[in-house]
This record gives sequence, C-alpha cells and structure tokens, in this order.
Amino acid sequence: MSALTFRLGSREFDARSRLVMAIVNRTPDSFYDKGATWRQEAAFDRVREVVAQGADIVDIGGIKAAPGVEIGADEEKGRVVDFVAAMREEHPDLLISVDTWRASVGRAVLEAGADILNDAWGGADPELVEVAAEFDAAVVCTHTGGVTPRTRPHRIEYDDVMASIVESLVAQADRAVSVGVPRERVVIDPAHDFGKNTWHSLEATRRLDELVALGWPVLVSLSNKDFVGESLDLPVGERLTGTLAATAISAWHGAHIYRVHEVVETRQVLDMVSVIAGDLPPARVARGLA
Repeated sequence: MSALTFRLGSREFDARSRLVMAIVNRTPDSFYDKGATWRQEAAFDRVREVVAQGADIVDIGGIKAAPGVEIGADEEKGRVVDFVAAMREEHPDLLISVDTWRASVGRAVLEAGADILNDAWGGADPELVEVAAEFDAAVVCTHTGGVTPRTRPHRIEYDDVMASIVESLVAQADRAVSVGVPRERVVIDPAHDFGKNTWHSLEATRRLDELVALGWPVLVSLSNKDFVGESLDLPVGERLTGTLAATAISAWHGAHIYRVHEVVETRQVLDMVSVIAGDLPPARVARGLA
C-alpha cells in the first residue's frame, strides 16, 4: 500500500487504517433509529455504548439528511454544541466529528471541542473549510452532484459517475488545502446515495480503488443506505448483511473510515479484511499447530 498518512485530532493513521465512525443522531426523525437518541441522556448512552464497542470516531448529526422541517442554524447549534462539549469532557481522547454543512455551526462545535467537520453536502457553504483551517481541524469533502442540501436526486445523470466524483473531490480537497487546512487533515467521501441513484452508488463502490488511488484518506457512509435496500429489496431495518458486504468490498479497495450504525459487526468485517490483506495478524492461531 501507499505511504499515505493522515491526522484526525492528535492521532496519526496510515494507509492500513480501517476506522469505525459511529453515528449518533441528535434528531427526532432520523431515517434509521427514528429518534432513538433524540433525548440527551439516550444520546449519551449511545456514545458510551459505541465507545465501549470500539468505535474510533463518533459522528454527531443535528439534522437528518432527508427533506423535512426546516432547521435553522440556531436550532442545529442547540442540538449539537453543548452535547459536543459534554462529550469532550467525558471522553477527552475520543475523536469527535460533527455532520454539518454550515460554517457557523462548524465554528461553534470546534470551539466546543470537536475534531472533524463532516460536510455531507459537498461544500454548499464554502466558508466551512475556512473555519476548519482556522481551528486546524479535519474536514470531510463529499460528492453530491451539486444537489441542494436536504433534497433527493431526481433523474440525475452522469456520463461517468466516478469521473464526476474524482473531479469534484479533488477540487474540494485542493481548495481546502489552499485556504489552510493541512493536507493530512482532508478526507474525501464519494457520498453513496447523495446526488446518486442506486446504479451510481453501486458503481462508486465497484470503482472505489480509483478514489483511494488519489492519495487522500477515503470515508464511506454505507450503513443501511437506500442503494443497499434497493439492491436486495429490503427495508431499512433489514439491511445489515448487505451493508457489511459493501463494507468488505470497500475495505478491500482500501477505504479508511466507515460511518456506521452497527459498530461491532463492522469492526469484525474490517478486522477480517485486514487479516486477509496481511495488515493484521490473526488474533489467535492454533489450528494444525497443536
């Protein structure tokens, strides 16, 4: 593998790293858990659970991605800023990410102790990366095909979806570096389902090695997505096996960060891929040796 190194918070990782980013939604209407972590204590319990399960990063979101009630910046801050500050106090070494596209929210959560700004909407607010640079924070750049935040794609077309992903993400990453984000703190994400139909997301998965070859750390957010559900004709609550299959393929192609709902199962898949790839030794070897 390449000599890639990247930094999140105070920690350094390399090309063999396969990190689990656990999702904690501070919303009453999330597509997967239907608001299970909307109440603050439930959200804290979820953080404690995923940390105990071995999550490397926790990603906090204050607005669901799907269309719905308009949530202004002040309401979004109210959902995430104090929560991030409390998380930082309770878990001083935890890598904390916040899923937001707004620079004003990004500034507030970085002041509260977050390490990563996860911009799921492809630079919709161009000042977000400038805020990341100011705080020496990491930033996740995503490909959305230019769609407006919190809208679904409608008959979106690409001559070559991976070419579009590469062009957009290289431009976003280069701009982030140009405004002062250290190169080793820029992460790229093809953003499955965002600005894409199922065929596009499947092709992005199939060709993920092309994205990895660019030399930036790659994040994938596959967990229970519609492209998995449509591929297998399964509802949200029955997509784990399909998600894990896509996770294994992405890991074999070299992706580095996996944004997920199910930490334990994902960790096992990633560790198994790492062992097969020779990046980790088996945890125990006795067969045929005793």
